[in-house]
Amino acid sequence: MTIERGEPWGEARPLPRHGVLVRSDREARDIVTAARRAGEPIPPLGLLGGDLCRTLGGRGDEARLRSAEATTFPVDLGSVLVDGRLHWFVAHLVAKRSWWRGRAVVAMNAQFLGSWDVAPKSHPNDGRLDVLDGDLPLGQRLQARRRLPLGTHVPHPAIEEQRVQAVQIDLQRPTPLELDGHLLGAARSLSIRVEPDALVCVV
Repeated sequence: MTIERGEPWGEARPLPRHGVLVRSDREARDIVTAARRAGEPIPPLGLLGGDLCRTLGGRGDEARLRSAEATTFPVDLGSVLVDGRLHWFVAHLVAKRSWWRGRAVVAMNAQFLGSWDVAPKSHPNDGRLDVLDGDLPLGQRLQARRRLPLGTHVPHPAIEEQRVQAVQIDLQRPTPLELDGHLLGAARSLSIRVEPDALVCVV
């Protein structure tokens, strides 16, 4: 059950014995991908780093994850169909040739992308992905880049924002695609959707 506005979220519960510690979004994605490809349940993830960990208020403290102070959250999962093959991401999808020119598309399950507050309204358990799509002139791009750490780059007339359960995106030409920091390769058409409550994460 995804989070409703004003409702409590998460519960005080430590990482179970079969849980897996991950130190980055990429490690978390690897665990998810291995489980999905094998047709097995995704184990609970103990987050020690990464943008999803930061979004959930994680401290990177392994001892805390195994203590009564740990908090366990239900978390959504992003998926994308590329060339007929399904892939997953826990924090973010990024399609771009360069941050300095050309179109950039991001789909955010987490709020942060490195030091940038890319999706300040994103919530990783609201059953939606925050999708930003833009191709700004260089001067506006520099201004937006300076504002990214504080999340004040949006709203912007040249950045299309959507909060979606699913979306089809035509990139028009082959564009490098990254999932949680992993370069998947070039893609031209993306079918993106959210899988609500697919993960259990502990911080």
